Amino acid sequence: MKIAVPLEGDLVAEHFGHAPQFAIYEITGDGVRKEIHLPPPHEPGVIPRWLSSLGVTHILCGQMGMRALMFFEEFGIRAITGVPPAPADEVVGEFLAGRLRVEPRVCGGHGEHRCGHGGGCSHR
Repeated sequence: MKIAVPLEGDLVAEHFGHAPQFAIYEITGDGVRKEIHLPPPHEPGVIPRWLSSLGVTHILCGQMGMRALMFFEEFGIRAITGVPPAPADEVVGEFLAGRLRVEPRVCGGHGEHRCGHGGGCSHR
């Protein structure tokens, strides 16, 4: 299993498409190994494709639009949304222990927040 977490500092980023870094956690029989990666530029489908090329199986993040959810599904990556902006290491530990509490959220982007996309934000 490989888990991607978009980061803002050490915290889970609210919007994965604007995260300056991603932590990739590889879970093996020997434990957990963490690497930090810089994502490619934010465009539709680019980040799901990139994470798939790294072997990622799951992404934990704050919000994600329907279009992004579909892209991740196409690449075989399970997206878990509604993750609080908590320290990523703690969030992954809670997820692996089956104790992560989330409130799934889909970003509708109807001009009600500033995400840099205008209406219909899908945080691709």
